[in-house]
Amino acid sequence: MSLYDNFDFELLNSPDFKEDAVREELINPILKELGYKAYGHNRIIYSKTLSHPFVKIGSQKRPINIVPDYLLEVDGRYSWVLDAKAPTENILSGEHIEQVYSYAIHPDINVQIFALCNGREFVAFDRDRKEPLLYFPLSEFDKHWEVMENLLSPDRFTEKKINIEKSLTNKYEHFSYVDLPLPKPLLKVRKRATKRHFGVHGYFTKQSWDVVQQYIKHFTKPNDVILDPFGGSGVTAIEAIMLGRKGINIDINPLAIFLVSALTCPVNFDNLLEEYSYLMDKFKKKYPVTDDEIQKAKKRYSYPITEINMKGADVSTVDALFSDKQLAQLGLLKYLIKQIKDESIRKTFLLMFSGLLTKANLTYHTSTYVKKEGGGNASAFQYYRYRIAKDPVDIDILTYFELRFKKIFDAKKEIAPLINESTINNLQIIKGSATHLSTIEDLSIDYIYTDPPYGDKIPYLDLSVMWNAWLDLPITEEDRKEEAIEGGSLHKTKDEYSDLLSQSIKEMYRVLKFDRWLSFVFSHKDPHYWHIIVEAAEKCGFEYVGTVKQSNGQTSFKKRQNPFSVLSGQLIINFIKKETPKAIQKFKLGNDIYDLVIETIESVIAANDGANLEQINDELIIKGLQFGFLHILSKEYKDLTPLLKAEFDYEPSTKKFYIRKNQKFKTKIPLDLRIKYFLISYLKEKESHKEYPSTDDIILDIIPLLKNGITPEKQTIINVLITVAEEYETNKWRLKQTGQLSFNF
Repeated sequence: MSLYDNFDFELLNSPDFKEDAVREELINPILKELGYKAYGHNRIIYSKTLSHPFVKIGSQKRPINIVPDYLLEVDGRYSWVLDAKAPTENILSGEHIEQVYSYAIHPDINVQIFALCNGREFVAFDRDRKEPLLYFPLSEFDKHWEVMENLLSPDRFTEKKINIEKSLTNKYEHFSYVDLPLPKPLLKVRKRATKRHFGVHGYFTKQSWDVVQQYIKHFTKPNDVILDPFGGSGVTAIEAIMLGRKGINIDINPLAIFLVSALTCPVNFDNLLEEYSYLMDKFKKKYPVTDDEIQKAKKRYSYPITEINMKGADVSTVDALFSDKQLAQLGLLKYLIKQIKDESIRKTFLLMFSGLLTKANLTYHTSTYVKKEGGGNASAFQYYRYRIAKDPVDIDILTYFELRFKKIFDAKKEIAPLINESTINNLQIIKGSATHLSTIEDLSIDYIYTDPPYGDKIPYLDLSVMWNAWLDLPITEEDRKEEAIEGGSLHKTKDEYSDLLSQSIKEMYRVLKFDRWLSFVFSHKDPHYWHIIVEAAEKCGFEYVGTVKQSNGQTSFKKRQNPFSVLSGQLIINFIKKETPKAIQKFKLGNDIYDLVIETIESVIAANDGANLEQINDELIIKGLQFGFLHILSKEYKDLTPLLKAEFDYEPSTKKFYIRKNQKFKTKIPLDLRIKYFLISYLKEKESHKEYPSTDDIILDIIPLLKNGITPEKQTIINVLITVAEEYETNKWRLKQTGQLSFNF
């Protein structure tokens, strides 16, 4: 049993869960597990008051008291010190580390190891090292227990000198990949909670770091190799390193590769500050403001005139996206940055410069949905095309570059304890195609988490031309051919996109080890694309395990603009690579599944007192996967909107569909078959999470799905249950493991 099996880490998102709760609920169990007690020779000393050895206040030089939360004592000697912090506090860098370090070096304490815990994470430092000795999310406690015990248990401190290198050895032999359940969806997505991703640089369809972290933690152990072949801005690879894994980020877009490389390259922060001050002095002295200064600067400093070759663009070249003043000022700034000799610092400033481009151009549209002054976005991100704003924002580039510096500086500070000179070799950043993973050996990857392009939604290379042009990053014709999209400047067909996506799945299968997992993030309302993924995965040899619905915690501008054609949230489809995979069982459903589609829609509406487009779409996709009729959906129900509008009422204020007033269910499916359909789906979903519900659980969960039809008696559900399921334990049910389940509608 895990130490935190009964603890819900979602509680850490509550403002009521503060430092005292971290102590009581999370830290005290750790210390007890390590072997420390409130009395005896392996003792916990709580909140000991000490006089600060160096700082005094007032004319009388009164001492300042310092109070460590925990002093750990072994055989009458202090062994290490630990401080608790609230879940909102950063414990990887900054003043909190300095505070606990001061406890460790206090003459009355004088210990080598000091640690901090904020409920989310645990970190331990050695006084003589910059990087952490040990760092892990507390939700991964079991995977790090052996290392923690070797480093911090009382037995370690009975030796005269701690062998730290030996203490950090851990083989994680207890971890089993095969028997893992699917992760539960995060109830609250905290996309903006980290500086390393939010505010660094805009990109298309960026994954929320905490969802990615959850999946990496769930499916892997420390030191495993994580791959994202559609890496984008690097969330997967960066979070892998932050969790003590190795990360490989592959993308065909030069901009994506630059963003990850520039963010993660280690820098000397003192030198970075010094170079920034020097750069700004020169920039301010030469900053062109008057018309004459602007025209002279335009002639002296280069700017890109690269062709924009995409449908719907308001202009044909990159320079036409900027005013003369913007071209002059940006050209000067880029020129000055290029003079910097230190490569890492130069890349860091170019990252700030590239982020500046997002706002300092004529396509920047202010947003009525963002209340703060200057809120909005570039049209490439907002409309997925280059559209000149009616009233372009004229920002002061000097001021905004200073803001970009603070954002990037804070982001690099945040990752520096875990992504630095000592660990950077654990991160591979590769420009290449997901269809040809030529740099990766067969059977070398432990986990793949990826978010591929969604058909014709976003032409990444075409939309990135502004940034790539200013950064002098060429896009080749071969890049465009290999890009897995539909449409774009090469006008790729749906079949061409399907072939490229299928080829990428074959390559993922080749490089992934057996008994390892692939998590495929997708958000498209057309079942055809889902069918492509599942069919290609099964042909390669992947076994489909299940799909998780994950909210993204926000409604995008595109969703608000197109409520019927754009989905918010996403489905995460999970496969495992096995020697003998099971294929998705195809039930006998007949040729016309209209009744089944309507039945599913009605059940979602009934269960939720109205359902939005995402809920309906997600349920149909999952049912199609579970029952093997996705191929029929992909042909006959590519767009649900006409069907939904024709058969159901839509309420704009709630953005939900409802069963029409005074109208019963439309479907003619017999009650026992309706029950069987929902029972099989329900038990499949539960089993994917390694859950086996009781009879009462089943009845209470199934009845709401049939709410607007004939409400079945308890015995009717039980009678159907015993035809499709078997008892797994006493009063626990699972689908029958042998035999063929089938029924016709």
